[in-house]
Amino acid sequence: MGKERVGLVLALVLMSFVISTSSSDEQQLRWRKSLFSTATTSSSSSSSSSSLLSNRVGSSLLFQVQGNVYPTGYYNVTVYVGQPPKPYFLDLDTGSDLTWLQCDAPCVQCVEAPHPLYRPSNDLVPCEDPICASLHAPGQHKCEDPTQCDYEVEYADGGSSLGVLVKDAFAFNYTNGQRLNPRLALGCGYDQVPGASYHPLDGILGLGKGKSSIVSQLHSQKLIRNVVGHCLSGRGGGFLFFGDDLYDSSRVVWTSMSSDYTKYYSPGVAELFFGGKTTGLKKLPLVFDSGSSYTYLSHVAYQTLTSMMKRELSAKSLKEAPEDRTLPLCWKGKRPFKNVRDVKKYFKPLALSFTDGKTRTLFELTPEAYLIISNRGNVCLGILNGAEVGLQDLNVIGDISMQDRVVIYDNEKQRIGWMPANCDRIPKSKAMNT
Repeated sequence: MGKERVGLVLALVLMSFVISTSSSDEQQLRWRKSLFSTATTSSSSSSSSSSLLSNRVGSSLLFQVQGNVYPTGYYNVTVYVGQPPKPYFLDLDTGSDLTWLQCDAPCVQCVEAPHPLYRPSNDLVPCEDPICASLHAPGQHKCEDPTQCDYEVEYADGGSSLGVLVKDAFAFNYTNGQRLNPRLALGCGYDQVPGASYHPLDGILGLGKGKSSIVSQLHSQKLIRNVVGHCLSGRGGGFLFFGDDLYDSSRVVWTSMSSDYTKYYSPGVAELFFGGKTTGLKKLPLVFDSGSSYTYLSHVAYQTLTSMMKRELSAKSLKEAPEDRTLPLCWKGKRPFKNVRDVKKYFKPLALSFTDGKTRTLFELTPEAYLIISNRGNVCLGILNGAEVGLQDLNVIGDISMQDRVVIYDNEKQRIGWMPANCDRIPKSKAMNT
């Protein structure tokens, strides 16, 4: 595919890393507020079910996932918001907190989306709300207008969303079939700048650790355990869940969340192994991010690993294919490849090693966890140079390396876990959010 596809694929990752700021322009603040004078007014609160279900912590919410790493370039879920509830396709992102929808307030700048723009409720989140404060850097949370919370989120791919926080009813189903309609805060994004990794979706489902995260809000209302997990199929699709009763914890490989990288889901620093032997690359700060299609290494780590791979492949029948611009590094064989199984024998497994106290934990990457087959039939490396997209020394485990395993972010016990799984097999439940 052409250059447009290269730009899309390269930047897809970085929907996740968020910088939150506030605008101090008083006139603009008044103008934004005026947008809501004609906004649709929500009907009476539908959160009565919340109090009825407050003793049900431990029940889970299950969502069907659509999409793939290649060629679609992202995974998404359907979430129902509003009264009556309407469907929206959201990019699931464990690397950011705020959930937002493109919003008809009216919209100043919105991009093409699968559904009509979200019509906001008139239930504005006040500036002094702790959720509002959590979206701003320390010392930068200023309340020019105490009646509303303005936000601006900027993503590392150059995209951004500007808007205000509102509360609205979300329509969920517990896995036992019981419905709940909590009122949750979300962003009404009325001014979007598409980034290089533009996705034709309605918005972002923020699943990070912050107060504004949907999971954090549901937990604060005592509706679920503060646990989120996903199972992304290498064949496309999969499932997402909130809560802790859809997996056997004893079968999960666990490592503690780092106390040094508290903003993201991070196990701390790692050592990289190639073919069972150390690469000499140690103390690599690592983050798990479902908003990233591909895995990223810091510049030195990327150069070291690709040099090792090229040296390993030099005596084999694969040759570099610079004409294939799908990803930065591709190889071709004597005939086109159909799937990664055709080339698996040429590539060694990788592993990332974490030290948790006295315990050493391995996150293993088979060739399926770091290679794709392009539409030209070449094999391409799904590990990219993070320095080229502004990640500096941060290393990111993206969707490609989390496929075909359940990955769990347990905020209750401050740990991250994983185990192999058939992600095409949705857990049994009486109801799923689709």
